[in-house]
Amino acid sequence: MKKTILTVDDSASIRQMVSFTLKSVGYEVLEAADGDAGLAQAKAKPCDLILTDQNMPGMDGLTLIKTLRALPEYRSKPILMLTTESSDNMKSLGRAAGATGWIVKPFQPQTLIDVARRLLG
Repeated sequence: MKKTILTVDDSASIRQMVSFTLKSVGYEVLEAADGDAGLAQAKAKPCDLILTDQNMPGMDGLTLIKTLRALPEYRSKPILMLTTESSDNMKSLGRAAGATGWIVKPFQPQTLIDVARRLLG
């Protein structure tokens, strides 16, 4: 069965790049344009990995992570921040919220594939 990855980003071009990259190696990819839509997607269909931006209208990435971690089905699922935010303080806030890891944009497609494979087996 295909692993399902949800990408949450307000940039359509980033969502398309993430989706194209991960679909090219066999993952099913769902897309959401903000945290609220991402939460709805994650509740509607179980996801094996979630990638979220930080700065989005409505619910931001840290709030999305905290909200997902409160749900039993997402307590231990990997959630990565995929964002331009790279300060140590922001990474610390991400870890405190429950982020599994951090990828800084712009990202290398192969790096994204390698990280997904490592986290999903």
